[in-house]
Amino acid sequence: MEVQSAIENKLQSAFELNHLTVENESHMHNVPANSETHFKVVAVSTAFDGKRAVARHQMIYKVLAEEVEGPVHALAIHTYTPEEWQTSEASAPASPTCKGGTHHDPLN
Repeated sequence: MEVQSAIENKLQSAFELNHLTVENESHMHNVPANSETHFKVVAVSTAFDGKRAVARHQMIYKVLAEEVEGPVHALAIHTYTPEEWQTSEASAPASPTCKGGTHHDPLN
């Protein structure tokens, strides 16, 4: 939970958040047990007001640059303003099932 905690701490320090969920989704992928490589972030903040999705994601990536350059292989980001979060009934989309293969899968 070291990487997950770092992500949570950095985002909480960088933004005034109404809601934050950081979910380790590594278990859904072809990685060793107890990995911290795939995460889903749901962040709700007025800091996202008036910004498009790309700008919001850039804000998150800037804060988490060290993690993305290091141990984090994949980061699903869902950002909302408080109004958008309320309209979404306080839920983010579920992550898709991993379609990645294993080293034993044929290349075709």
